Amino acid sequence: MKRVRPLFASLLLAFGASSTVFAADQLTVQLDWLPGGDKAFVYAGIEQGFFKDEGLQVKVLPGRGSSDAVTKVASGNADVGFAGISALMMAQAESKAAVPVKAVMSLYSNQPDALFTRKDSNIKSLKDMEGKTVAMPTFSSSNALWPVVLQKNGIDATKIKVIKTDPATLAPMLAQGRVDATINWVTVAPAFKAVLKQANKDLDVLPWTNFGLNGYGWSAISSDKLIKDRPEVLKRYVRALQKSLDFAIQQPAKAAEALKVHVPEADVQVIQAEFESSIPLLKNEISQRDGMGQYDAQLLKSTWGWVSQSMGYDMSRLDPELIVNRNFLSK
Repeated sequence: MKRVRPLFASLLLAFGASSTVFAADQLTVQLDWLPGGDKAFVYAGIEQGFFKDEGLQVKVLPGRGSSDAVTKVASGNADVGFAGISALMMAQAESKAAVPVKAVMSLYSNQPDALFTRKDSNIKSLKDMEGKTVAMPTFSSSNALWPVVLQKNGIDATKIKVIKTDPATLAPMLAQGRVDATINWVTVAPAFKAVLKQANKDLDVLPWTNFGLNGYGWSAISSDKLIKDRPEVLKRYVRALQKSLDFAIQQPAKAAEALKVHVPEADVQVIQAEFESSIPLLKNEISQRDGMGQYDAQLLKSTWGWVSQSMGYDMSRLDPELIVNRNFLSK
């Protein structure tokens, strides 16, 4: 019996210890682009332990545009991700079957699209772009909106030459004067300023919100499979995202440092400036009115109105309420 008791006690101790240890739930997170400053809050969440505190282990993957992110989440290559909600609207409108993806949290309640020019170009309005050349990313949610924004402002789109190219070439092309303007999100303005400064040029940013563009932009998305099979996991993930955003908005310098841990070649000052430029998109009169992350039915409908017009869809082609799920936001 003396031999049995230590063995029995050790088994009890081992069982007791193992019963308190739980494996973290794994989630694959699909970005829409490379990990730039606008994504700093995600890495802040990792480094500050917000995901870990929710019992989550996240793997973050780079992407090649909003459409790519929607596709990766829909196909099961990722559980959750980030994308312009317009890309999700277009995917759903064009698909014969329901796209198994939902937007679960609004990030940008103001549209991020903008026209970047050099100050010496004297381009101060969309009208000034007639007879000029604009470059845009090959894959971007902004591309389809461009002709509609022009039309809304009485501009003839055929009078503006468009070049589609890789996003990495846009800033050099603008700095070298090979194009008169580029189409980008305001969040990358700091990186453009740095490139133009090397050419002794200054950047001028013309947000499309100045020209009437309203509606939702960047959103957190989830697969329907995760929503159905692991709803509690998704709720914890969204809660961690909310904590990460709050932290990054309050401490952008630390958020920038967190991203650099994962991307050592990144410039902390540029990362911080990029995230700070996104704060007005995240925190504004709309998010204060409705609550950060929430989708207002009327603004969601207005967003679909812009998208449907840009793509030549009939408004009845999609009920935008079918692509969102509001059940996972913490009140």
